[in-house]
Amino acid sequence: MTVARCPALLVAAPASGQGKTTVTAALARRHVQAGRRVRVFKCGPDFLDPMILEAASGAPVHQLDLFMVGEGECRRLLHEAAGAADVILVEGVMGLFDGEPSAADLAALFGLPVLAVIDGSAMAQTFGAIAHGLATYRTDVRVVAALANRVGSAGHAAMLEASLPEDMRWLGFLPRDEAAALPERHLGLVQADEVGDLAMRLDRAAAALGDAALWLPEPVPFRYAAEPGVPPLLAGRRIAVARDAAFAFVYPANLACLAAMGAQITFFSPLSDRDLPGCDALWLPGGYPELHLQALSDNRPMHAAIGAHFAAGKPILAECGGMLYCVDALEDAAGRSAAMLGLMPGRATMQRSLAALGLQSVELPGGTVRGHTFHYSRLETPLAPVQHAYGKGGAKGEQIFRHGALWASYMHHYFPSAPAALATIFGTAETAGEQETMLQTGR
Repeated sequence: MTVARCPALLVAAPASGQGKTTVTAALARRHVQAGRRVRVFKCGPDFLDPMILEAASGAPVHQLDLFMVGEGECRRLLHEAAGAADVILVEGVMGLFDGEPSAADLAALFGLPVLAVIDGSAMAQTFGAIAHGLATYRTDVRVVAALANRVGSAGHAAMLEASLPEDMRWLGFLPRDEAAALPERHLGLVQADEVGDLAMRLDRAAAALGDAALWLPEPVPFRYAAEPGVPPLLAGRRIAVARDAAFAFVYPANLACLAAMGAQITFFSPLSDRDLPGCDALWLPGGYPELHLQALSDNRPMHAAIGAHFAAGKPILAECGGMLYCVDALEDAAGRSAAMLGLMPGRATMQRSLAALGLQSVELPGGTVRGHTFHYSRLETPLAPVQHAYGKGGAKGEQIFRHGALWASYMHHYFPSAPAALATIFGTAETAGEQETMLQTGR
């Protein structure tokens, strides 16, 4: 067991929509500008917020979630970050105490002090009452500071600060400022690469924070006992990963897991490339294919290349938006339809209302894969699922389809939760037995 110490704050709020991502990004940027090494994490499953936080901090942003990631991996990630950073910031999810597990559960388990971010736009002294409630709701969670968002003026900020409990530190405020706000769309924030003036927005938000925001709590001790690494179950396998504006929902931990198993990873763009890189398997992750219907449909050379890969019996994992790319046709929310790859029969239609949301797990050959689902589309296909994912409470979740060597589902898989299962998907039938032997012997 080794211990690494580093100041850390979990940035939480009383509810969603209070501005946690903007505040966390502004804090990260402010610390970086002060010459500090910053590592940022995101609590819970999320692809979009981490893109913004990575742009603000200059370092990859990993997930911390006691269900999807697991306590052991969360502990390893925090320990690793503590050894390389001057400050760790963890953006919470929803309200501080919302969900099972909640951001508060994470704070309690790892001893993370909490910074409460509260939208003060329509209140005065009640700001302090909310902060007091967050601080006293659970005795195992320490809310040590507060920061006000969307404040109207310096005078307004002074009222909010004065309302705080005496033992709670004031870290300042962010004013209402559309020039620093982060644009959104139906799944959440707009992808970082699509915000042309993102650097300006981050700098503007960071500049609005005063010197009080540079305060750091006492270092937190993060303990970790090293465990055996992942066996090289995919040694020599070449995996091509779709990555562009249409397919960007990729956890850094998933890429790291593939690399740890020995896979050679290359990236390609279904939007602009005309051929696949040399590969043994494909990963089509989630994203926004509905926003790029015509470009995806018109790239017939890529259709032919992926079709040839599929016809050759080479593995494909298609998740959520990647699965929508594989069906016969996709219709966006405005009623526009375009032909997709046609690898699996059926069509998908975007809806204006949320279709599914939640943490899920699925039993696959090689282990139980954990992950989540979040989508606005509806799939119609004659294929029968080979398996179902299940929510934490046992409710039946997303369907898992297998069509030839194609694995497809709305579920986003967290690869480190069951490396052997992903190795079976990306590997071959001939190597499945060898993979199981390697797992049992630890080779």
